[in-house]
Amino acid sequence: MLVQELNERSHDFVGRNNKQENKRENTETQRMKNSGNEPEQEQQKIKNEEAREERIKETGQVLLEEGGEGAHIHLISIIGEIEGHENLSGNTKTTKYEHILPKLAEIEDSREVDGVLVMINTVGGDVSCGLALAEMIASLSKPTVSLVIGDSHSIGVPLAVATDYSFIVPTGTMMIHPVRMSGTVIGAVQTYDYFEMIQDRILNFVSGHSQIAYDQLRRLMLNTEMLTKDLGTVLVGSDAVKEGLICEVGGIREALQKLNRMVLERKEI
Repeated sequence: MLVQELNERSHDFVGRNNKQENKRENTETQRMKNSGNEPEQEQQKIKNEEAREERIKETGQVLLEEGGEGAHIHLISIIGEIEGHENLSGNTKTTKYEHILPKLAEIEDSREVDGVLVMINTVGGDVSCGLALAEMIASLSKPTVSLVIGDSHSIGVPLAVATDYSFIVPTGTMMIHPVRMSGTVIGAVQTYDYFEMIQDRILNFVSGHSQIAYDQLRRLMLNTEMLTKDLGTVLVGSDAVKEGLICEVGGIREALQKLNRMVLERKEI
């Protein structure tokens, strides 16, 4: 009996030791797995950050994820010259409309984006492509705010007024002038009619998305007293607000505050 009891105790002791050893091995294995995941997670984080920086560099777009009340704001910048159906010189700063159009469609379809901030510093560019961008921005169902931080010339004017609310910095400028055309021009009545039709499209869009009247906008476009080598008018900061083109003078702080309020009001509906 004594020998049997000692054998049983010996087996119990060995069994407990084996369980403790297995537990230590499992703990060590799990720790090693976790430590092995840390470099992978860090590498993925670095890759995501690099992809974000590359997206900003190539398209001037970024998702602002730390907005007020948890709002996700998509920033679109319209910088330099708006490139149309033909590529411009490699030395020219451009906004490629073929990048912006699908992004606007994606934003409209996205559940992650709550609002859009359009930052503008452009000398203008292709009329039909710029107007297409303005129409897309105007048709978004999500709250939109524009901010003119430098220039918003020519076709940049419709882009600035296409949003639900607009801002311009005190030194920002907006230039309104007639449509220009390069290349071969046929000296016929139809050519002038075509020019008039293009200008009418622009005038109707701008007056329909701002507080300025069609006739007043046309007078500014055909003004002969300001520009020495062209027709048109340059409005600086508060002048654009007085004319009814822009809603308010302000900067990035005011623009983001306004957009975040608009997003919050929409969520409360």
